Amino acid sequence: MDYVNAFWVGGLICVVGQILIDKTKLTPARILTTYVVLGVILGAVGWYEPIVEFAGAGASVPLSGFGYTISKGIKEAVHLSGALGIFTGAVTAAAAGITAALIFSFAAALITRSSDKS
Repeated sequence: MDYVNAFWVGGLICVVGQILIDKTKLTPARILTTYVVLGVILGAVGWYEPIVEFAGAGASVPLSGFGYTISKGIKEAVHLSGALGIFTGAVTAAAAGITAALIFSFAAALITRSSDKS
C-alpha cells in the first residue's frame, strides 16, 4: 500500500504542476520555485510532515519535498546552534541531494557528447 500512496500523491503533485503549465502563463521556472517555497512554508508550519509520513517518496522526492527538507534542516540547525542555523541548516540538510545531482550530472557529461542543434 505504501507504493500506491506514493504513486498517487506524487502523481497528484505532478498533475497540479502540469495544469499550471497548461492553463496559466507561469513559466516552468516559476512553478519550480513556487513548489520549493510552498514546501518550505508547509514544512515550517508542520503541515508537510504528515503528508511525507503518509506518502513517503511520493511527497519527499518532488520539488515540494526539497523545500520541506530545507525547512526541516533549518529547524534542526536553529535548535542546535541558534540563529547561525538559519544560514547553515538548509545546505546541511540538502547536501546529499545536491552532491548526488552534481555527481550524476558530471557522469552524464562524461559519457555523452554535445552537438550543435542547427
